[in-house]
Amino acid sequence: MADPATHTTLSAQTGSAFSSSTGCSLFVGDSAHVLKTLPGNYIDLTVTSPPYDNLRTYNGFTFDFETIAQELYRVTKPGGVVVWVVNDATIKGSETGTSFRQALHFKEIGFNLHDTMIYEKTGCPFPETNRYYPSFEFMFVLAKGKPTTTNLIADRENITVGAKKARRSSDRQANGSLKENSAYRLDPERKIKSHGVRFNIWRIPGSSTEGDKSASLHPATFPAKLAEDPILSWSNPGDLVLDPFMGSGTTGKMALKNNRRFIGIEISSEYVEIAKRRAQGYLDRTDGKLYYSLTHGDEAARLLFDAPLDEYVRSISARF
Repeated sequence: MADPATHTTLSAQTGSAFSSSTGCSLFVGDSAHVLKTLPGNYIDLTVTSPPYDNLRTYNGFTFDFETIAQELYRVTKPGGVVVWVVNDATIKGSETGTSFRQALHFKEIGFNLHDTMIYEKTGCPFPETNRYYPSFEFMFVLAKGKPTTTNLIADRENITVGAKKARRSSDRQANGSLKENSAYRLDPERKIKSHGVRFNIWRIPGSSTEGDKSASLHPATFPAKLAEDPILSWSNPGDLVLDPFMGSGTTGKMALKNNRRFIGIEISSEYVEIAKRRAQGYLDRTDGKLYYSLTHGDEAARLLFDAPLDEYVRSISARF
């Protein structure tokens, strides 16, 4: 693993990183180190996808899962959510099970496994001949207590629009008896709406990058909707979104698009430059600020989060 002190954090325009609803700070460094410089109980939502076993080569970098998991718990606000998108490699005929071990470890350190969702792809790599075609990944929705924000997306078309929603005595109890369900008690004449809340299997095109060709420069492109829909579901405008495996910056772009603030951490400076370009378009439209420092790795994060922000901005502005 590369020494994070050899990486340089991005540069800054003057202004307040989090004074507007669309502040953005990007760090080049090892998340296991940079996360330790963030305050505790600070992040509203994390949306991320770590490297899966050895399915992709990320410029030769690896990561310290247990340290990052612990730091994510520390920096997440009570009621905050982490959406962890992960998959397993198949080695010598067996899936590794890494995703399950990670989910169980998150529970052991204090997170609730709020939901186990499925990201269903519309395609798959060339399959083996002795198993069904692999077309999904796990989306573990982890919560630090009960989620503070829940905005369930209701875009699932109902085929029985207008039919009566509630039936009397439709809930079966543990002893086998039927009990009048809550929907019937509240409104016996309630009708089914045109659209209902999604199921927890999300079908998203794997190449959906909203026409952003620069995203494909990363070896494992994150579909735009796979980042955007969790942001809409578990955060509100003005909230602070984190991606500790930022890659080419899709989570950041979707956070800024939807008026959230963003912190991104990425160990590869090559990918951070891509993320910077992708974020800048949204920042230019909203007078948001993208922050950059010439100091190294962890120290840059300490300056940003420990020092008064105006003092920090003055100090780095004087260097240009």
